[in-house]
Amino acid sequence: MVEAADSHGSKYQTYMSDSQFTSNFITQDFVPDGNLEKPVWRGASWVKVDHDAFNPVTFPQSAMDIAALWTPQYVYFAYRCQYTTLNVYEGGDPGKDFWKLWDRDVVEAFLNPQPGHMRHYYEFEVAPNNLWIDLEIDLDNNPFGDAKWDSGYQHATSIDAANHVWTCEMRIPVAAMAGTKPLEANTEWRINFFRADGLGDDTKRRFLSWSLVHNDTDSFHAPWSFGVIKFVK
Repeated sequence: MVEAADSHGSKYQTYMSDSQFTSNFITQDFVPDGNLEKPVWRGASWVKVDHDAFNPVTFPQSAMDIAALWTPQYVYFAYRCQYTTLNVYEGGDPGKDFWKLWDRDVVEAFLNPQPGHMRHYYEFEVAPNNLWIDLEIDLDNNPFGDAKWDSGYQHATSIDAANHVWTCEMRIPVAAMAGTKPLEANTEWRINFFRADGLGDDTKRRFLSWSLVHNDTDSFHAPWSFGVIKFVK
């Protein structure tokens, strides 16, 4: 249900969110390993998210902290997620996209580097066991998600079972997103961060977002709800 997009969304013509997220510049690129205790993340601006994606309800048991960093060539995202019980697909091939990964626990970034084209953006998902999927999204197409698109993004996860926390790092190549120039300070894109957590069907699972989702259906695919990510030095 979460993956099903509003087929038209024609009444949503402009962005509805004024949420602001800051990504800090770093001087050296690095390869994700899932360890968020690295010094590089100490200089990031962390944001806590514990509220439902669609309604004014909080889920403290599923709270996540998120942060972003950048260089001209890459955008980095970090997630630190509290959990009660993990819900993952077992035995998946980590070498290729896992379709319907969103039906289990995941963290997600929906990223639009060209905000003037609101309905065209990119989706990146990673599960606690490092299964993944990336898609190019165009809501004016049917189907709207192109799973054949391959960003070449890198990602890594770590699970701290004793403290019921799992972490994820993503490194997304700027050049993989069509027409996107190397990043410069004060660039602004549109973005939303999501998490799906918990056992059971969608009526029992928890769906969180950084920027509240405005939609006619319980779908994350509501780009008019994306907030702003600003890349600063």
